[in-house]
Amino acid sequence: MVFDTEQDYIQALEIITEPLRDKLKKEGCSVRVGSTGAWYVQSAEIMETFARPLWGLVPLWYKGGGDDELKNIYLNGLIEGTDPKSDGYWGECGDCDQRYVEMAAVAYALLYVPEIVWEPMSAAQRSDFKRWLWQINEHKVCDSNWRFFRVLVNIALKHLGEEYSQSRLDEDLSRIDEFYLGGGWYMDGPQHQKDYYISMAIHFYSLIYSCFENDSYAEKYRNRAALFANDFIYWFADGGAALPYGRSLTYRFAQGAFWSAYLMAGIDGMDKSVIKGVLSRHLSDWLTAPIFDNGGVLTIGYKYPNLLMAEHYNAPGSPYWALKTFAVLAVASDDEFWSAECAPMPKLEESRLMREADMLINRCGGEVFAYPGGTHDNLGCGQLTAKYLKFAYSTRFGFNVKYSGLSADEAAGDNMLIFDIGGVVCERRYNFSFSLSKDKLVINWSPLKGIRVRTELVPDGCSHIRTHYIESDFECIAYDGGFAVPDGETGCCKTADGASAAAHGEAGGCTVISHSGGDGIIVNASPNTNLIYPRTVIPAVRYRIPRGSSVIVTEVSVSL
Repeated sequence: MVFDTEQDYIQALEIITEPLRDKLKKEGCSVRVGSTGAWYVQSAEIMETFARPLWGLVPLWYKGGGDDELKNIYLNGLIEGTDPKSDGYWGECGDCDQRYVEMAAVAYALLYVPEIVWEPMSAAQRSDFKRWLWQINEHKVCDSNWRFFRVLVNIALKHLGEEYSQSRLDEDLSRIDEFYLGGGWYMDGPQHQKDYYISMAIHFYSLIYSCFENDSYAEKYRNRAALFANDFIYWFADGGAALPYGRSLTYRFAQGAFWSAYLMAGIDGMDKSVIKGVLSRHLSDWLTAPIFDNGGVLTIGYKYPNLLMAEHYNAPGSPYWALKTFAVLAVASDDEFWSAECAPMPKLEESRLMREADMLINRCGGEVFAYPGGTHDNLGCGQLTAKYLKFAYSTRFGFNVKYSGLSADEAAGDNMLIFDIGGVVCERRYNFSFSLSKDKLVINWSPLKGIRVRTELVPDGCSHIRTHYIESDFECIAYDGGFAVPDGETGCCKTADGASAAAHGEAGGCTVISHSGGDGIIVNASPNTNLIYPRTVIPAVRYRIPRGSSVIVTEVSVSL
């Protein structure tokens, strides 16, 4: 699908939301689009499915678009969901309640289209609505981007002329400032992850704030977004794909939401034709992928339906956070953005050190290759080692998640050094420290007690060399894996010869070479472990690791 005109964006939004219309008509505020579960209660799941489409619908309504039927469905759903006497009542909330996440979408609607979702309510209905929203001020929210959910609720109440909590606003805005690292980058609270989530959460909400408030925070948020844009553009390949790295990737084209908020807030700095090109190619890349089920509903997964890569907080309606990217529809119809050309990517550095993001990024053949220091804590959300602790990530090859630790095939260790210890396969788990320079990454890490590794990684264009200094308390086998290569219907060419292994297919290829006595092998990764391709193989080198000290060196290169 082409994204050139305002109507192209409207049409895409209507196509994506149309399959929800009949469900919303029948089920109102208690809509369900699937039968899988998440770690929060069902009343929160159904509210999520109802609320998240608002991220796309609100900017459309703000411009006077959309039809009255869907607007009335949402008005009646908000009335029913917040009425404690209603069968559809969304329920009472507690600390760190998932329903606070969805309150942000409701606040978004209250800010931009109160004439649709607030003014038609009776005094009694508004009272119920306010009481239900006020729960976010009475309870703890997670110490992360969740702080912004409470900020948005309070500024929405403020702009409606209703009671709001200035003390909560002060507390949350002050705390969010403590997450700021410099260079436009934040960390997401004490979790320390720095990934695309920063763009579609903290920056996205901060720019909404700046559209309605005119204070020192608003000014800071706008300046920080302008700085962040200079780094974040490096996360997008020439063809539109964004870097798959980190958590919450099932929100898919929410990876582009920052650019929409940037435009909505009227930030200066980045050429609008460049942003239009990035957004257009990004959405086109996504909407040609099989990300919908046979009823047209967005699925959990990345480039295809995939529960294996999901987090514990991914319910059936969760993927509709992708609609944040349609915030661009709030941009005035006569804005130059809509008439601008879709420009190609600007000239970017081939190698960029993003110190605040803890990574090196190389661009090669129009694709993005990232080498992160790695962050990981005890936030057990699902597959976090695969999402943060590989040596390299790319827009072309994606990455694999672990199926099990029973074999190298099921461990699917692309861009990892994994250890087979008596039939149990262990990957990098503990990150002790790392250092970054313009041309090198050094990581001190461990897969388990008894093995410690210092890895020195030196990128060079489309290749990199890994040198691993290993201290092991026992003999074992190690596999140093390259990029996962798709093994599709037409297959791919796979070879393992002496100290090297290679796989080449329609999407490109990868070659690994041992410079220290290893044996080249092909790892047949379990199906559905890669985020982009259902079937992949991983060229790797197998090493015998002795007790004591050893050094192994592997070269990894790609062809595009």
